[in-house]
Amino acid sequence: MKIIIINGPNLNLLGARETSIYGSESFDVFFEKLKVQFGNIDLEYFQTNHEGGIIDKLHEIGFSYDGVVLNAGAYTHTSMAIGDAIKAIDTPVVEVHISNTYARESFRQKSYLAANAKGVITGFGMDSYKLGLYSFM
Repeated sequence: MKIIIINGPNLNLLGARETSIYGSESFDVFFEKLKVQFGNIDLEYFQTNHEGGIIDKLHEIGFSYDGVVLNAGAYTHTSMAIGDAIKAIDTPVVEVHISNTYARESFRQKSYLAANAKGVITGFGMDSYKLGLYSFM
């Protein structure tokens, strides 16, 4: 099974930014733990701060991978283009968020991705990624 985790803008700063919301562990450290825990999955990771980078990656892997765990960050709430890219590919996408987006600002309560996603996981900290991976098993 081949799954990719795609992180969007500012998630390269996990472990350093707003640790009260996002925790103090970097995603690189967390990803190494995921690879051990999910050793039976061919697991990849991609991060970009650019909307087009997310779309390009979805197009690149969208007909050959078994799953995508996507945290599009703030683009979740603004990007119809990423939502369209999810709809255009065959590979199922699970939308994840570290924080509970419904307990934050009102603009974070709308997702342009969810309608085309396999499911949405929000508010379980870094474990949201684990739950996303479990959804493909």
